[in-house]
Amino acid sequence: MRTSRLERSVTIAVLALGSVAALFPIAMIIASAFVSDNPNESGIVWSNFATAWDEGHFSTYMRSSVIVTVCVVALATALSCLLGYAFGTMRFRGSSVLFYVLLLGLMVPNEAIVVPLYYQLRDLHQINTYQALIFPQVAQSLAFGTFWMRAYFRGTSRELVEAARLDGAGHFRTFWSVLLPMGRPAIVTMVVLFSMWTWNEFLLPLVMIPNNEDLRTAPLGLTFFSGQYTGSPSLLAAAALIVALPMLLLFLIAQRHFIRGMTEGAVKG
Repeated sequence: MRTSRLERSVTIAVLALGSVAALFPIAMIIASAFVSDNPNESGIVWSNFATAWDEGHFSTYMRSSVIVTVCVVALATALSCLLGYAFGTMRFRGSSVLFYVLLLGLMVPNEAIVVPLYYQLRDLHQINTYQALIFPQVAQSLAFGTFWMRAYFRGTSRELVEAARLDGAGHFRTFWSVLLPMGRPAIVTMVVLFSMWTWNEFLLPLVMIPNNEDLRTAPLGLTFFSGQYTGSPSLLAAAALIVALPMLLLFLIAQRHFIRGMTEGAVKG
């Protein structure tokens, strides 16, 4: 019993230290965003956010990020669910080979493909367009999304699928009306991950949008903003919070399903 209490105490202490180490930089950024760069001024300064929003043109950057993120998440989620259902419930010639070939996408870093991808899209006259940001990120997300949804569909009850088939349901009806509603936690987890990865993507917009400021995403705009206001830590902190806020709100809204999806995936794995 003493050993159990000691282990519990050590675990709590380690988790507490880890939480402090993770949250301390965030707390410092939040505190910096509400103070003035002028040492003679005191109190909470709300104008930092308005100044950063206007001076950094974040209305344009946030709009571009929202458009790209919504399109990427919608397309990648739909395709991942369909592919996951096919690989998880159907047996066809070459399915295993195709699945592992698709998984190669998890092993190839973005840095290895961004340069040849740039030249391919340039030849197709797609540079400085939303297509150059959306379709490559959809393709990059499919490997993980298919792997994730395949694991969910393989873990569903075979009796339930057979019962649906006996009732006359085809593949699409079984997928849409029976299995997909049950997979809400897995889908929400995947959507949150896709959203965070797409929203925080920096290298692809930097390379694919070299000349069109209106198409710059929020992280890319934050980089240009930080280069212009290196002497204003408060404005930089406010701008960083503006960029991070949408994903923070998304996680807070979906955290219950996200945590449930992660834990169920860990148990199945």
